Amino acid sequence: MKTKKLRLALLSALIALTFPSCGGRAIPETDIEPPALTSAAEVTSPAEAEISPAETSESKPEAEAVSAAEESSSTAEEAASSTAEPEPKTGSKAEAVFEKLSLREKVGQLFIFRFDGMLYNDSFEHWVRYLDDDFRSRVEKYPIGGFLTMGANISSPEQLKEMNRAVTEMYPTVKPFICTDEEGGDVARLANSGVLGISSFPNMGYIGAGGDPEKAFEAYSTIGGYLKEYGFNLDLAPVADVNTNPNNIVIGQRAFGSDPETASHFVSRAVDGLHEGGVMSCLKHFPGHGDTAADSHYGAVTVDKTWEEMLQCELIPFIGSMDKTDMIMTAHIAVPKVTGDDTPASLSYTLLTEKLRNELGYEGVIITDSLGMGAVSKYYSSEECCIAAINAGVDLLLKPVHSYESFEAVLKAAEEGEISEERINESVMRILRLKEKYGMLNI
Repeated sequence: MKTKKLRLALLSALIALTFPSCGGRAIPETDIEPPALTSAAEVTSPAEAEISPAETSESKPEAEAVSAAEESSSTAEEAASSTAEPEPKTGSKAEAVFEKLSLREKVGQLFIFRFDGMLYNDSFEHWVRYLDDDFRSRVEKYPIGGFLTMGANISSPEQLKEMNRAVTEMYPTVKPFICTDEEGGDVARLANSGVLGISSFPNMGYIGAGGDPEKAFEAYSTIGGYLKEYGFNLDLAPVADVNTNPNNIVIGQRAFGSDPETASHFVSRAVDGLHEGGVMSCLKHFPGHGDTAADSHYGAVTVDKTWEEMLQCELIPFIGSMDKTDMIMTAHIAVPKVTGDDTPASLSYTLLTEKLRNELGYEGVIITDSLGMGAVSKYYSSEECCIAAINAGVDLLLKPVHSYESFEAVLKAAEEGEISEERINESVMRILRLKEKYGMLNI
């Protein structure tokens, strides 16, 4: 870990000396929510809950000691491929749990479904607010690693707490990630639900414009606190993008600003705030969605920059908080000048393993953005993109379109060698170590 930090410090210093700032331009506030569905079916529950009109699908360490000899090891050793299975920490709960997992249970740890996706697969016409026997039987068949809450899953403070409590109790040994998008501003599933009495913060661009990173800490420690109160353990935030394109219709004021160094300070304090509140953080959207004009919710998006150009701008906030964040979320953007093709970053071995893991030295969990977004779902089947993402270096698959089919496809690919056992084990151990850190393993 000391070696990695030294490498990142040297990289950051090199960037600062070599490249000028990418500058900043004023960007108007944007509403990134896709149009709402017009109908929703009621969910049978103990309380026969009334279902509101459905929302759309997306808006979107434990360090080991390093000896002096290890610090002086060769560059080749430091840049070894991340596809090699890491040794579990001796005597850790993560190791003990790992040894008892079946292949099906290992594959399950790689998935986060919508609550609705567990019960209704790819249907967006039903919204889960209570967990009945049918839901419990699905959990037994598909022992996934976590759940995503959307605004339409929320009807009252009591209902939300009970739903999260109930699903957590279904997992006796490895507790699930319970996550949502709570950035503040336009993207805040809980605060914007209108039924919890939570005051929403403004978009982070306004907080960034104030010039005081402590305001980001205050905002996110509050957000982390109320997420923890309602039973969440992971916030898919903060946005680490740099807002540099005036025509950007998906990031805009969700980012802390248009200057990468300034944004980096705010992102760092936001991560600290979430940890202060007791929940995990997730930087998004790697390698940077700020300099785009198209919306990856609906179709392909390309960034016309080289890796060196991205190092001077987009990547600075990610590098700045890489050692402290719990997860990094991938963007579905293509960067052909880096990868040589139009493969989305979420499915790119070049970007995720060669660049993020090996060059930048990131050791935490990598999660995709929603796999139901148009930038992947229009060009890949749900099953194809899940397999490709894991082989690229992803650890967690967020909200695939076809929940059941995607699960079974990844399991089959692992059984038949299309995904190697080492690749599966590497991600599972990374996930279990994170869950152990947050007290989510009971053995």
